Amino acid sequence: MRRLCLALLATLALAAPLRAQEAAAPAIRDVIQGQIDAFLADDVERAFSYASPGIQGVFRTPENFGRMVRQGYPMVWRPDELRFLELEERGGALHQRVLIEDGEGVRHLLDYRMEPDGAGGWVIDGVRILEAPEVAA
Repeated sequence: MRRLCLALLATLALAAPLRAQEAAAPAIRDVIQGQIDAFLADDVERAFSYASPGIQGVFRTPENFGRMVRQGYPMVWRPDELRFLELEERGGALHQRVLIEDGEGVRHLLDYRMEPDGAGGWVIDGVRILEAPEVAA
């Protein structure tokens, strides 16, 4: 009986973070989509609002931020198609993987590090370009 109770407690302990992660997924996707929509509309001020305070501190102005994205992340600035992949917890942070296809048909895999905004929402605390998976023809 004791073993059964321990197994149940362990299962519940593991399930709680997964439920929290699943609950956060739609809001996280909305934030990333919102920023991409802002880039597509050339609204760098709105796109900048989706960045964490740390990112905003580094770039200081929406214009600096927009210039960095245009130059360093052109696939984010003008994506042709995007697909949300897995959301996972790593190192105490949630990371959303996104597959973006640019206007030339090249696929890019990105890892968005998300941070709670303190008001129950999320902000983007960094984006890394990962090696895109090979796709069979």
